[in-house]
Amino acid sequence: MNETTHLGKRRRIIDGYEKVTGTAHYTADLSLAGMLHARPVLSLYPHARIRSIDAEAARAMPGVVAVLTGPDLNRGRVAHSRPSMLLAEDVVVFAGQPVAVVVATSEAKAADAASLLDIDYEVLEHVEDAEQALQDEVFVWPQGVPVAGGSMASLHGGDAGERGEAKISNIDQSRVFERGDVQAALAQAHAVVERRYTNAWVHQSYMEPHAVVAQPGGRPGQVTVYTSTQGQYAVRSEVARTLGLRERDVRIEPMTVGGGFGAKYGIIDSLVAAVALQVRRPVRMVLSRSEDMLTTMPAPGTRIQVKLGADAEGQLVALDVQVVIENGAFSFGHAGIIATMIGGMYRCANVRIQTQEVLTHRAPTGAYRAPGVPQALFALESSIDELARTLGQDPLDLRYQNAVGAGDLTGTGQPWPDIGFKACLEQARAHPIWRKRGERPNEGVGVAAGGWPGAFSPAGAVCRVDTDGTVRLHVGSVDISGVHSSMVLIAAETLGVDPDTVEIVQGTTDSGPFAPASGGSQITISLSGAVLEASTQVRNQLLDLAAGHFEAHREDVELVEGQARVKGVPGNTIGIGQLAQLSQRQAGGPGPVVAEGRAAIKAGAPGFTVQFVRVHVDPDTALVTPLEAVSIQDVGYALNPLLVEGQMHGGTAQGLSMGMYEGLHFAGGTLTNPNYLEYVFPRASDLPPIEAIIVEHPSEHGPFGARIVGEPPITAGAAAVANAVRDAAGVRVTELPVTSEALWRLMQDRN
Repeated sequence: MNETTHLGKRRRIIDGYEKVTGTAHYTADLSLAGMLHARPVLSLYPHARIRSIDAEAARAMPGVVAVLTGPDLNRGRVAHSRPSMLLAEDVVVFAGQPVAVVVATSEAKAADAASLLDIDYEVLEHVEDAEQALQDEVFVWPQGVPVAGGSMASLHGGDAGERGEAKISNIDQSRVFERGDVQAALAQAHAVVERRYTNAWVHQSYMEPHAVVAQPGGRPGQVTVYTSTQGQYAVRSEVARTLGLRERDVRIEPMTVGGGFGAKYGIIDSLVAAVALQVRRPVRMVLSRSEDMLTTMPAPGTRIQVKLGADAEGQLVALDVQVVIENGAFSFGHAGIIATMIGGMYRCANVRIQTQEVLTHRAPTGAYRAPGVPQALFALESSIDELARTLGQDPLDLRYQNAVGAGDLTGTGQPWPDIGFKACLEQARAHPIWRKRGERPNEGVGVAAGGWPGAFSPAGAVCRVDTDGTVRLHVGSVDISGVHSSMVLIAAETLGVDPDTVEIVQGTTDSGPFAPASGGSQITISLSGAVLEASTQVRNQLLDLAAGHFEAHREDVELVEGQARVKGVPGNTIGIGQLAQLSQRQAGGPGPVVAEGRAAIKAGAPGFTVQFVRVHVDPDTALVTPLEAVSIQDVGYALNPLLVEGQMHGGTAQGLSMGMYEGLHFAGGTLTNPNYLEYVFPRASDLPPIEAIIVEHPSEHGPFGARIVGEPPITAGAAAVANAVRDAAGVRVTELPVTSEALWRLMQDRN
């Protein structure tokens, strides 16, 4: 790019002040006239028949307005996903499934009444995990899996694929991605490594639990939903489809999001909207932490078998992968995403990836930042590390030798565009953490690579100039990561104004130009083009107005610091606000300064990362202490390096956490650690210093050369931890998270 004034420069986030001072307005802060409060009653059992629900005592409680059960809300509709699920009616299929809702004049009264519900269950056999699911002795859906037209995976750039066999089975989908002759290539390989890797279920661990307020409209069937969501248009479609409403009658107003990471796509929105329509009053539901962890959509557990072969020079010749994904009670579609990356990091002529997505009596799984890829790359990158040891090669050199580039294939057979994977590896080679490895006893350095193909969607934006010189951008996107702060810089750069004079107007589904959901790392590359087009049109309008005002040629006019002036005549200026005022008053003139921009890029802008982790492993207790982490990422072009580094730090921290701390524990089909006292994730003091190194290998498709940013940082951390532990302790960890007890046993077995 040419020299810029604002783009590519570090600048604070636009809503930072409100968030750090506690004045940001979240859904739980919303209070409407006549508003009621709802508490869900969740199933205690993973699989049971509801014999009866005695609500008499609950209804008699002071302040209770309604106790609603399945027959009150479902009206014959069958749920096909967690967001379309209202209340269980005959059978519950996971512990944590909503069975009833109590509505009262206060949260405390609703909670007290909910505790009085007497629900008689007939406990049924349940499918505990993937191993039991594959036996097909007890079925999650004996009458067949409920299906719908879409897949939640598509919101994150995934491919749900075609459904498999019609026979009743707990294998929801079985897919094979294959090229070449894997078996023959493995037989001829100079070196082969084979291992099975297991990942625990993990929760997204956002600080703000799911929260929704629904308000009935003036006519029957109209409803406004105020919600903490990543995608307002996706939620509108889901609420309308689930409740049998017209989309025009469902209005979504997105609120400030207190963390999402792929999890906030309307899980309880349809339920709360149905309750509000039933009682004809505004209703608020804010899940408690335990309710949130029991009834939402965590990342799945996986079991991945990898067989990897290379020739004597280290060229990969065969990759054979078997993936089992525990989906919980409903479909999701992780397989295509996993296959894309596990078979698309390194050049290999012979690849076979077999995936099975299985159903269990657990909460349905969903997206968690680069869904499925941290789990897949834990398996692949651990195997690459072992292969390097077997061959006696440097692990970084082996990766560089085999790294994919433009035209090489993903695991699903699609060619990569121009990417910066090798540029990241080149940066990694020179880093001191790698050059100085092995200098201290009981310490190890692990390296791992990661990436994400990235989603992309059409988007619109409106730009206008007010008479006081304020530039307003109207968008329909939800800002969960500071992306609107980058949009402000694009407009400021284009119009020659200070970013502080640019305001974002986040519209509702009624008022905002369409934008995709904030998932799959697609907002920046999808929305930037629309913002650029809208602000460029406004720039042209301002130049035309200024040329008329100065009686000069348009080419001789420039916009600088919120002023229009004739080049070479700096003393003769007019503010853009004054130009807007002239345009609004001029009869027969051009009209107000406003423009709509639209964009629909043709392809994505994938991002890759290489990460290091340095750890210390206590030889007596096997306690793993992270000492240092480095995240090197190709972002194409950093629109705002400060925000890019923030994304890199956050994602890297989450990857390390998946490797060292996090895991949902189940016993008898029930989650046993549904709170932040027992679900372990790191405090600031549990994480090492993280160095973020930005690589800029411009994308041919992304605006200004920018690439996706949010997803890649989480993809390599867990694998880097495992490889660091291998370097320090001399044993290969194949199950995440790495616990001291499991590591100690491996170390004892080695001795």
